Amino acid sequence: MKTVFYIFMGAVFILVTFFGLGPVLLADGSLNERILTLVVVILIYLLLGWITLGYARKNRQK
Repeated sequence: MKTVFYIFMGAVFILVTFFGLGPVLLADGSLNERILTLVVVILIYLLLGWITLGYARKNRQK
């Protein structure tokens, strides 16, 4: 079950990178739009990292 979770989280990180950082680097929008997108992507990364670390710590204690 741990392996499936880590594979899933790896896939989610890759998807966030592809669909999140692509618009930040390649968008035709204004600078404010790019910065807002970057802030949202960073928040998503932090949330995913927090979930992954919480799961890892929970399983280490068992």
